[in-house]
Amino acid sequence: MEILRSVAELRAWSRAQRGAGRSVGLVPTMGALHAGHASLIRAAASGCDAVVVSIFVNPTQFGPNEDFGRYPRTFEADCLLAEAEGADVVFAPSVEELYPGGAATFVEVEGLSSRLDGASRPGHFRGVATVVAKLFIAAEPDRAFFGQKDAAQVAVLRQMTGDLLLPVEIVVCPIVREGDGLALSSRNIYLGAEERAQALVLSRAVREVEALVGSGERRADMLLDAVRGIFSEVPEVRVDYIALVDWGTLLPAEVAAAGTLFAVAAWVGATRLIDNAILR
Repeated sequence: MEILRSVAELRAWSRAQRGAGRSVGLVPTMGALHAGHASLIRAAASGCDAVVVSIFVNPTQFGPNEDFGRYPRTFEADCLLAEAEGADVVFAPSVEELYPGGAATFVEVEGLSSRLDGASRPGHFRGVATVVAKLFIAAEPDRAFFGQKDAAQVAVLRQMTGDLLLPVEIVVCPIVREGDGLALSSRNIYLGAEERAQALVLSRAVREVEALVGSGERRADMLLDAVRGIFSEVPEVRVDYIALVDWGTLLPAEVAAAGTLFAVAAWVGATRLIDNAILR
């Protein structure tokens, strides 16, 4: 497995693959890889002939009081995992490589970027859209693989990709969970033992909504009231949002239809976690 540091190297590698008739898959990450990332890399290796995993802690998607400085960085372990799961290349650029001095261009997906996570993390989705656009331009992938856990991000990136006519297929892979149901996240490492137990309220909320919809309940007010009741049992957890939305627009839905997104975000101690379900 190669480790590439520059956009020029990555682009040359990708064009060589495609010139040889091989499809290219991209798995964008911020490192601190876990079993959820591993599932994305495996999906890319299964669906594409050549796979690049990017590892880049993107400064523009962090707010001024967020955890950019302490975000876990485990590069050597990440490379071992990526290689074991089928990556051909790890792209690990410096900040200066992706944001050269004087860079003044950002990608803003209006509307979507101010909903759900974007409402509580102003500028977050602008940073995400900008760095992913740069990765798409650098890697020129046929397919890019993202996890459903970041469903709001997926909606923003789908809109961006379509609006900019980028020839990339976005593939969404299922949420990977711990044995107790907690959605895997690189930020789970921040949780103490007591907080770890409290965090399970997010996955309980997701299961409750899925069960209610499965039993025939469709009304958003009833579903969201049930979830509020679950969170009231764990007052230590501070809810950011509980929402039932159209996955394409991220606007509120009054009724749960097939493909509707139920999403939740909450603070467990100092750690913000998210979870969701695409309702069937």
